[in-house]
Amino acid sequence: MKKLVSVLGVMALTATAANAAPNYLQRNADGGYKVTYDYTDRAEVGKWYIGGRLDLNLLNWENEYSTTPEIGINGSKEDFSEVLFGGNIFVGRTFNYFWRAELEGGLIGQFDDSDEGFGFELTVPYLIANGYYDFSNGLYVGAGLGIALPKTVLDDVEFVSGGRSERNVSLMGALMAGWSYKLDYNLSLDLRYRLAMFNGTEHERVYAEGTYIGSMDISGVKFKNEIGLILDNSISIGLRYEF
Repeated sequence: MKKLVSVLGVMALTATAANAAPNYLQRNADGGYKVTYDYTDRAEVGKWYIGGRLDLNLLNWENEYSTTPEIGINGSKEDFSEVLFGGNIFVGRTFNYFWRAELEGGLIGQFDDSDEGFGFELTVPYLIANGYYDFSNGLYVGAGLGIALPKTVLDDVEFVSGGRSERNVSLMGALMAGWSYKLDYNLSLDLRYRLAMFNGTEHERVYAEGTYIGSMDISGVKFKNEIGLILDNSISIGLRYEF
């Protein structure tokens, strides 16, 4: 009999607990309930994040040379394929479970080339907006659109006019694929491959009076270097901190 009473008592308590309101609900005077605990799913409402990456960039471009008046080098081309170091910082926000967007600003290294007193430099800062789709296994794909600001420097002791440096504002497009790994609740390791493309500069300078190449007088000749499409294949490693 005592066991039966005990069992019935436990059943009564269980039923009472099951019917009792959760602790985040309070009764109103009219018998209704008022929610006192406001909670949201971070993945549903989104979250902000910041981070940075170190890049290994493989830049491919072509320098095309010409002069005015023509002295026999018009149409001459030189191909470049150079490995440069760069980096970027970014701020972004996730939306629901799979989508996120970020604003990224970075610098694609600096290339220097000097030969017999002639110097050439190329650097590329950029600003780009990226959109990503995250898969449940940490892999992601994305695309970006922004602006690149390639800058060239042409140096020669025999140049007397024309700007030493030239900058172009170019549309920049990018496709990305990568993998994120959670180091803890807020911090993620980020590995990314990106193919980006943008246009280079047109840079013109003028030779001084009394300048010769061999026996050829090139006084006042305008020298022009044109860079068309630049391709950037980059691999990066970085950290992303989510708030």
